Amino acid sequence: MKIAAMANPYLELFKAPGAIAFSSAGFVARLPVSMVTLGIVTMISQARGEYWLAGAVAASFALANAMIAPQVSRLVDRHGQRRVLIPAAIAAVLALSGLMLATRLDAPVWLLFACAFLSGAMPSIGAMVRARWTELYRDTPKLRTAFAFESVVDELIFMVGPIVAIGLSVTFFPEAGPLAATLFFATGAVLFCAQRRTEPAVRVRDVRDDGSVIRLRPMQVIALVMVAIGAIFGTSEVTAVAFAEAQGQKVAASLVLASYAAGSLVVGLIFGTLKLRASLATQFLAAIMLAAATTLPLLAIDGLVSLAAVLFLAGASVSPTIIIAMGLVERIVPPSKLTEGITWAMTGIGVGMALGSSASGWLIDTFGAPSGFWVSVAGGGVALAIALLGYRSLSGETRSVATCDAAA
Repeated sequence: MKIAAMANPYLELFKAPGAIAFSSAGFVARLPVSMVTLGIVTMISQARGEYWLAGAVAASFALANAMIAPQVSRLVDRHGQRRVLIPAAIAAVLALSGLMLATRLDAPVWLLFACAFLSGAMPSIGAMVRARWTELYRDTPKLRTAFAFESVVDELIFMVGPIVAIGLSVTFFPEAGPLAATLFFATGAVLFCAQRRTEPAVRVRDVRDDGSVIRLRPMQVIALVMVAIGAIFGTSEVTAVAFAEAQGQKVAASLVLASYAAGSLVVGLIFGTLKLRASLATQFLAAIMLAAATTLPLLAIDGLVSLAAVLFLAGASVSPTIIIAMGLVERIVPPSKLTEGITWAMTGIGVGMALGSSASGWLIDTFGAPSGFWVSVAGGGVALAIALLGYRSLSGETRSVATCDAAA
């Protein structure tokens, strides 16, 4: 029986009461993470025929969410998930509905930007799900496995979401993709809020330490590294499509990107079962080194087969990096600010993806498809430099910053 349990560590996670329910609801509510941005681009480009406008409106949503989501998560830590998620979800749904209506009625451009910005109030469901796992398995090996599982779920979401969003808008009507994303989010948020027995309790916090966790130097290191890592992700997606098109096989781009996600998914499942002795800071540095190293072969690819192979290897560094980063956040920030800390790390990835895709797009238009991979190399180098410079601050990896909470 012991061998069977070790062979299926992920099954052990869901033996906790309510684990299946909140994880399933969280999956539905998180699908829009990979659908909204591309859905906006597809919707506006089809309705208005202007890609610059579509990209600008989508970027305004992404940047607004990067600014607003951590503040929403900060309120979640202070008042509880249900009390904050419900009004934030209502605001996001109304704003997204306004954006779709403005697109349908050919409203002024400024209204599109206003609705997209307000839609940035969409909360980070992924951070709330991870907070619930932490509440269940804090200071146990199962927490690492739970973070690994969520990393795999993220990969599945980013594989399925864009296909659904683009497919619906192209097949039916321009607003179909964003509409589906809005319905998924609204339904998932309601189901998630209904799981009250697994909701983390609001922890007592010291009034003298009421600032944002982003003020902590280790948290700044993690967030900046995640921005650089996100640039690698965003660059790979855009450049893979451009490279496949240059090879006359644009349809094959989806298979190439699937190999990237597959590498992350497979290694994430394996990594979540390992029990490593090295400190989290050392593991984090090693994962960043691997991520930086796997960008270099991208400069030597000569076809789609080699690109798929290299991206599979590059994907192998994705899940471990995110898993370890979440583990570090859990150790560094006070328990009373965990949701905010996780959100800063996750929004860092989103900001990096936006920057990487924009930079690589410019290089591709100017110098050709393969040149876009230089942004991946640069992102890997920047991530490694930040990790090396911040290693000492990460190596503490204790909750010394949380002594006030413990005393309270």
